[in-house]
Amino acid sequence: MNSVANLPLFAASVSTKRTTVFRFSNNKLRPIRSMRAVVQRVASASVQVDGRTVSEIGPGLLVLVGLHDSDSDTDAEYICRKVLNMRLFPNESTGKAWDLNVMQKNYEVLLVSQFTLYGMLKGNKPDFHVAMPPQRAKPFYASVVERFGKSYNPDAIKDGVFGAMMKVNLVNDGPVTMQIDSQPSKNTVEASEDS
Repeated sequence: MNSVANLPLFAASVSTKRTTVFRFSNNKLRPIRSMRAVVQRVASASVQVDGRTVSEIGPGLLVLVGLHDSDSDTDAEYICRKVLNMRLFPNESTGKAWDLNVMQKNYEVLLVSQFTLYGMLKGNKPDFHVAMPPQRAKPFYASVVERFGKSYNPDAIKDGVFGAMMKVNLVNDGPVTMQIDSQPSKNTVEASEDS
């Protein structure tokens, strides 16, 4: 069964020689403007910079965060709420596989800024122009980390080093990997958080 929501993303050149990524929404091409998070359920994860471990967690979530040039506090709030409430963990007492979120399990979250989530290929060369520029992204990313800490527990939120060349190590549990965009397609129907 084909639907508009299952159609691929498109890239289109505009007169400024920049590329804009589009997705179908309501039978129209619309530009993608949203914060992106790739969430992985992990048994453990760590970040190393210059051979030194700067952050590590045990069981929990590793979240790669991509900031779009147009992101706002509304996008950050959406991503924070969704990540912390995603039911990705089993409930041993009920036997339900997808029942508990990271907060209910008292697990940790490791956030890693990753501008390459907004990369696209121009020929064979990556282009990252739709990612938020570093001078704006650094304070905005710091506010995202702070928002996660205020929404959960500051001691349970870890992060990498913004702008550094990082080695991210993880043991993916499952594996379970989900992608979230802060402004989902209008054709996407989300279940309520109570289900």
